[in-house]
Amino acid sequence: MVGTVLNNKMDKTVTVQVERLVRHSVYKKYIRRRSSYAAHDEHNACGIGDRVLITESRPISRRKRWRVSQIIEKAV
Repeated sequence: MVGTVLNNKMDKTVTVQVERLVRHSVYKKYIRRRSSYAAHDEHNACGIGDRVLITESRPISRRKRWRVSQIIEKAV
C-alpha cells in the first residue's frame, strides 16, 4: 500500500496514512476513506510528508504489522 507519513517521533516506527476511494452503495458517489498504520522503519529514514510503500509482515510489536519497503517520494 502507498501512503503518506504523518508521524515519525517514535524510534524505528512511522505512522502512515493510506487513502482509498470507495463507491457508496446507494448514491454511487466515490468517497475517500483513510486508515492509519504503524509501520517499521529500520533506518529512521522517513520524514513527515514522505510518500512510502508499506508491505504486510509478521507482528513486530502490539500495533506494528507493516514494514516500510521503500520511500517513493521525499517531502519538500
